Amino acid sequence: MEEIQNILDEYKSIDISKEISTLGRMKDFSTKFYGDVANIYDAITRIKNIERNPTGYNFNDAAILGLLIRIWKIFKEVVYYYKEDKGEIIAHLDRLILESAVIAHYLLINDEDVTVDYRKCSYKDRLNIIVDSNRSPEFFKTPAGIRLKSSILNKMNAEGWSVDSFEEQKRNRWKLSGKNFYEIFREIVPQNLYKYLYGIPSEAIHGSWNESMDFHLQRNQDGTFSPYPHYQPVDMRFITPLLRITNEPYLLWLKRIDADLEYFEKIFQWISSVNYKLFDSFEKVYAEEINEN
Repeated sequence: MEEIQNILDEYKSIDISKEISTLGRMKDFSTKFYGDVANIYDAITRIKNIERNPTGYNFNDAAILGLLIRIWKIFKEVVYYYKEDKGEIIAHLDRLILESAVIAHYLLINDEDVTVDYRKCSYKDRLNIIVDSNRSPEFFKTPAGIRLKSSILNKMNAEGWSVDSFEEQKRNRWKLSGKNFYEIFREIVPQNLYKYLYGIPSEAIHGSWNESMDFHLQRNQDGTFSPYPHYQPVDMRFITPLLRITNEPYLLWLKRIDADLEYFEKIFQWISSVNYKLFDSFEKVYAEEINEN
């Protein structure tokens, strides 16, 4: 908690209204703020309730914790590319954070069987590899094949599973709770946000035509296209929506491990408050500076 409190103490001497009064100052302040949020997330995943977990976490806890760690690791990279003004890289990373946050949230509000299902679903391709090793054993006699098969079997054995442990997942076509991501998303996030937060960022993953026009090509006056070899600049609208999705899973995690929830609720209320101020101020300041120029 001291690590987090030290971060918060830095803001006692910062006039946030002043720091978000111009686009230049706003970029510097938001870079610091997002970086500090990522560090708070990082610290939260290292908080332990020693009475509940004197050493480490069981499989189901660890499955959720792994997603929370994944969020802050990727978020730190987002902050780096935000500072570097490389919008298309952030477009690739946003979806990864969103997926992790939504799935972690979903696991945290459901029973333990759902988390077991989540863990089992991750074995889809690994199970197929084991099947392949019996049908076409040539590769699996090589050192690389032996190591790959051994790694998969060791993981499965550690979890108490065999190749016959995945019948439910096969029936559900390897979908968590038998649902696609859209169905899970709308249980966690307002449904109308899907196209904005997940749909368009997915284009960066799949290399769509619209994504190429947005980031990698420039339109000529005659209607033809030429290469755009530079990175697209980025503003906080790439990041502020993420924080309305990522905060809740960390709070739910702290509740799960019986941590000091009231203390952290205030921290996340502060994060949300600053985040909303950034978003609202950006639109206002952007319009003012455009009109001045």
